[in-house]
Amino acid sequence: MDYGKYKYQLEKKGSSKKPSTVKEIKIRPQISDHDLQLKVKHIKRFLEDGDKARITLFFRGREIVHSEMGMKVFDKIKALLVGFAHKIEQEPRLEGNSMSMIIAPGKD
Repeated sequence: MDYGKYKYQLEKKGSSKKPSTVKEIKIRPQISDHDLQLKVKHIKRFLEDGDKARITLFFRGREIVHSEMGMKVFDKIKALLVGFAHKIEQEPRLEGNSMSMIIAPGKD
């Protein structure tokens, strides 16, 4: 095998990896338990595929005053993901009228 062919195969092998993308889930603070479980199911599917998941919680009107409700929703999401291989890349933080958290796939 000549060096050019070897170099080409190495380059081809390195480019076949799928880049990690960030998938987004949008929720509200007044989300029901069943709807939240469905959203967590989607998050698990994203993580299994090797993608990161951004959970964005939108506040409308005066809901922003009660940002602790948003933290409770994020705590529920963390509780539902217990036992599933993941790592929290960005803790929930308030950005304008929304809160967001990024979860990355972890090792099994």
